[in-house]
Amino acid sequence: MANFGDLSRVLQEQIEKWEGKAASDSTGFVVQVGDGVATIYGLEKAVYGELVEFTSGAAGIVLNLVEDGVGCVLLSGESLVKDGDEVRGTGRVVSVPSGQSLFGRVVNPLGEPVDGKGPVKAEEYLPVESPAPSVIERGSVNTPLETGAVSVDSMIPIGRGQRELIIGDRQTGKTALAVDAIINQKGKGVYCVYCAIGQKSSSVAAIMRNLERGGALDYTFVVLATASDSAALQYLAPYSAAAMAEHFMRQGKDVLVVYDDLSKHAVAYRTISLLLRHPPGREAFPGDVFYLHSRLLERAAKLSPEKGGGSITALPIVETQAGDISSYIPTNVISITDGQVFLDSELFNSGIRPAVDVGLSVSRVGGSAQSKAMRKASGRLRLDLAQYREMKAFAQFGSDLDKATQDKLAQGERLMEILKQPQFSPYTMVQEAAVLFVSINGCLMDIPVNKIGPFIKGFLEYLEAHDAGLMESIAKTGVLSSENEQELVSAIENFKQLKQ
Repeated sequence: MANFGDLSRVLQEQIEKWEGKAASDSTGFVVQVGDGVATIYGLEKAVYGELVEFTSGAAGIVLNLVEDGVGCVLLSGESLVKDGDEVRGTGRVVSVPSGQSLFGRVVNPLGEPVDGKGPVKAEEYLPVESPAPSVIERGSVNTPLETGAVSVDSMIPIGRGQRELIIGDRQTGKTALAVDAIINQKGKGVYCVYCAIGQKSSSVAAIMRNLERGGALDYTFVVLATASDSAALQYLAPYSAAAMAEHFMRQGKDVLVVYDDLSKHAVAYRTISLLLRHPPGREAFPGDVFYLHSRLLERAAKLSPEKGGGSITALPIVETQAGDISSYIPTNVISITDGQVFLDSELFNSGIRPAVDVGLSVSRVGGSAQSKAMRKASGRLRLDLAQYREMKAFAQFGSDLDKATQDKLAQGERLMEILKQPQFSPYTMVQEAAVLFVSINGCLMDIPVNKIGPFIKGFLEYLEAHDAGLMESIAKTGVLSSENEQELVSAIENFKQLKQ
C-alpha cells in the first residue's frame, strides 16, 4: 500500500508542475529506406528543400511532399538509417560556406573539404537554392571574358555575366576549353569555380594539377561530386557551386563557374526522381527537368552598378551522343543559355583543336561584349571561313579552278591554321587581335600552310621583344587604330626578312 501512496504522490506532484506547452517540433518516422531515398510518415510542416535530421545522425533533403508524409534523399549516413527511426525537421534549407579560404581547395557539395588540407574558414553561409537576380537588379553584359582561344574570342565572344554552353561528343576537348578559360583569367581579377559532377576522381586530380601548373589555384576552387558519390550529392553540386560564387558576386567581384557536366547532373536527378516515384516523361526524365537547369543557370548574371556590378559567368558543359544536339537535355540547355560553342569530333580528329564548329556555334551577346580592337580585327573572319568551306566542298569535284578561287582556298587554309591552338597556351587579347589582323589581310599568303603555326609563334615573340610599345598601346586603348595597323604590317614584313 505504501508503494501506491508514493506513486499517487509522484503523480500529484507531476500534475501540479505540469506546464501545458505544445511541442512545436516537426517530427516523423521512417517508413521505408533504400537506394539513398527515405520515405517518412509525418513531418506535416516540412517544406520543399528542407534539411531533416535522423536520430542515427544522418541528414537528408526533402524533395517530395505527399498527403501523409514526405520523400527525402539522404546526403550522409545512408547505412545508419533504419525503418522506424525518428526524423526531425530543422526548419532550414541546406547551406554551404563561402569565402576567400576556399581558393585552392577541393570541397564536396556540402562545403566540406575533401583534399585533406584542414577545415575551410567560412565568411558566410548561403542557401544552395536561392532566387535568381531580378531584371531590375541586372545590368547589361558589356565586358569581355577572354578565354584565350582565338576561335572563341573572335567569333563567339563571351561576356561577363553571360551563360555560354560548351557542347559536343565525349573526347572533343570540352573540359580542355573550359580549363584554358580558367587559366586565362590569371591577373584579370576574375574568380573561378570548377564544379565536377559525376567525374572520375583521377580526372579531377589531373585537372587540379593542370590548374596548379598554370598558376590558377590562387583564384580557383573545385566543388566535387564524383561518380562514386550518391545521386543526391551529384544533384546538389552545381547549386552549391552557384551559392558559393554568389557570395563573391554580391561583393562586386566577377566569377566564372564551369559546370562539368549537366548531362550527368540530369541523370542523377532522373535517378532521384524515379526512386521518389515522380511520373517519368520523355526519356524517363521527370517533367521538371527543364526547371532543374533553368533555375541554376538564371543565377548567372551581371548585376547593375547600384548592386555592386558583380557578375557570374556560367560555362555549362553538355555531352551529346554522335553529335545529336536535338536530343532532350541538349535542346533544353541550348534554349536556356545565351549561345553555345559546339565542338565537332570530325574537326577534332582532323587536328583542328579547339574543334569549334563555327557554323553551329553562336553567341547571343556577341559584339557588345567584345573589345573594339577584336571586333575590328575579326570582322570578316566568319564570312571568310564560310566562303572557304563552301568553295572547298565544290573544289572536290573539279580541278580547273580560277585564280580568285585558288586564292580564297589558300587564304581559308591559313585562317584554319591560325585557329589551331595547343592546350594551356592561351593568347592575350592584343596577341589575338595582331594574329587575326595579319591573317585576314593576306600577310601570310607567302608562308607555307605547314609552317603557319611556328611562324605565328615566332611573330608574337618578335612583337613582344621589338614592338612592346605597339602592344601596350592596343592593350591600353582597346582599339586597333590605322597607325597600329600600319605598324603591324611593317612589323610582319620586318619579321619575314629576319626569317629569310
